Amino acid sequence: MSHDIFNDLFVLELANNHWGKLERGLKIIDDFASVVEANGVKASIKLQFRDVDTFIHGDYRDASDIRYIKKTLDTQMPWPRLRTMVQAIRNHGMLTMVTPFDEVSVDKCVEFGVDILKIASSDIRDKTLLRKIASAGKPVIASSGGADEHHLDALVEYFCSRDIPFALNHCVSIYPSEDSELELDQIDYLKARYPNVAIGLSTHEHRDWQASVMIAYAKGARTFERHIDIDYEGVPVSPYCTRPEQADVWFKAFNTAREMCGGATAAKREIPAKEREYLDALVRGVYARRDLPAGHVLTEADVYFAVPLLKGQISTREFEGGEALVASIAADEPIRLVDLNAHYSGDPELLRMVPERGMDPRLGSRRIAVNQ
Repeated sequence: MSHDIFNDLFVLELANNHWGKLERGLKIIDDFASVVEANGVKASIKLQFRDVDTFIHGDYRDASDIRYIKKTLDTQMPWPRLRTMVQAIRNHGMLTMVTPFDEVSVDKCVEFGVDILKIASSDIRDKTLLRKIASAGKPVIASSGGADEHHLDALVEYFCSRDIPFALNHCVSIYPSEDSELELDQIDYLKARYPNVAIGLSTHEHRDWQASVMIAYAKGARTFERHIDIDYEGVPVSPYCTRPEQADVWFKAFNTAREMCGGATAAKREIPAKEREYLDALVRGVYARRDLPAGHVLTEADVYFAVPLLKGQISTREFEGGEALVASIAADEPIRLVDLNAHYSGDPELLRMVPERGMDPRLGSRRIAVNQ
């Protein structure tokens, strides 16, 4: 699968928000699929897989004082129900994605045909899990939360050296994150350090669904991840989770940013004709200050500059002084490209501006049509 899978990809992290209930999970998928379709964005809904029977040590299954263990047990779902959720995501035309937290879960991702695997920030140094994920051969996205530079270097080298499609998200693992904690300039740092890797943003902020995605896109982020949830059955929604109506704002801001930025490549943009015409109308043309004979070598004393710039006329962009006239020019007439012997006389761009015979009756028989 191509690295293009990451381009402009939204990752909607369902995580534990279904609270172990299939009905709730399917409703979250349905509600967000409608918003994704309405905004025409490319999205995946990401689940979390854990083989709970082996993931939690048997002696600690009753350790209700350990929050992570309690939450994992409270939200446990059997594999057939997780398969149903994966298929529901696929049925909506979205990419399927999973964060596997153990090796058995990676095997289940392969069995279920999951499109993309995610490495959580907590696992980017888990060599056993990384080897297992790499063995699946699927595209991988990792989050950088809490990672030192040399750990990121090792992670990127590990997957890129195996030619596994790989993306790296800037991530601040603070739940929720304040605006002052987002550090979006890290996107610049990651793009500069890993120029051949797709860079994204995984965010846990709770105050904005518009500005950060626009800033991140403009900086070059191309994957965007948030936790998602819905108001349903009175279950509290975590402050860092995005509701469908907030995702709608998020997607619309992204589409606006993409339109404003004009594309995802670093190539020089094509200049539209209407823009060139507008700017040309502001440029001064070169006119003869007095009658000038053929063979005369122009100096600044021989000419003056004024608007309008006429089609085929040289402008202050080209005039240098030292050009030789190949035809006589009367006072106040435009000096045209065809009237000169100059080093720029053969410039293809200028030659395209030279019209066939024509005249502007306001300026005499030698005048040529105004470039309008």
